Amino acid sequence: MSLAKIYTRAQVGVSAPQVCVEVHLSNGLPAFHIVGLPETSVKEAKERVRSAITNSKFLFPEQRITVNLAPADLPKEGGRYDLAIAVGILAASGQVAVQQLADFEFYGELALSGEVLAVSAILPSVLAAAKANRCCYLPLQNDPLASLASHAQRKAVTSLESVWLDMQGQQSLPINIIHPHDENRSIDDVDMSDVKGQEGAKRVLEIAAAGGHNVLFLGPPGTGKSMLAQRMPTIMPTLPPKEALETASVYSLTGQHIDAQSWRKRPFRNPHHTCSAVALVGGSSKPDNYIAIE
Repeated sequence: MSLAKIYTRAQVGVSAPQVCVEVHLSNGLPAFHIVGLPETSVKEAKERVRSAITNSKFLFPEQRITVNLAPADLPKEGGRYDLAIAVGILAASGQVAVQQLADFEFYGELALSGEVLAVSAILPSVLAAAKANRCCYLPLQNDPLASLASHAQRKAVTSLESVWLDMQGQQSLPINIIHPHDENRSIDDVDMSDVKGQEGAKRVLEIAAAGGHNVLFLGPPGTGKSMLAQRMPTIMPTLPPKEALETASVYSLTGQHIDAQSWRKRPFRNPHHTCSAVALVGGSSKPDNYIAIE
């Protein structure tokens, strides 16, 4: 009987709680069970992992396989646990060295061919792994976004075989691939010079931006309230790295594009005046179902 423990992360809002994937191989009729409050998409990982291991030319053990996703009271959803489960099976069956598994975390969905596919909300997971002093194995498609957390260690992978080659020391993967982006660059489509007149309102915005004050615009339609508000972020400094990472984490939850050239630019939201309170703050229990109204 063999046991392996692999670390990964769940997605709960903007947080990424740790999930320990425990894989146990025992004698008996061949079976594959996943426990630990998995949803349907996680239960389907059995077929994805089986095919990925077989098509990557590894040996899928013909034993009783039990996979526990701890903690058991935390709901698990999505395909982000596929890579961790596959590595756990390889480790439990003796096909992967297990000496340093505690120093790594694994994220990624597996295709039937063994290719590692991108997952959502990668940035909160990478930030949490950095706090735990662990290196991340993550999909290559997610690596440009994960590189915004420059203090985190990560290895971008394309397939289950590339993970195995790196862990066996046969073909090492580079740590922290450098992706070109300028943190200090801010690309603005609008500018305060577009506003003609309104000298008093411009002065108010300058004072508010310098002192961190709130501003309330009152006036009839067409007087330039929205136009002035839209240009206020252009006279403010870029976001500090910590705030920019928090903002980027929210974007990664919803799957929205993050421009690496202007990711520290302050966001602007322009909800319609007829939207309800529920529509403004989000009416879903899952952040990835929120709709940003601009």
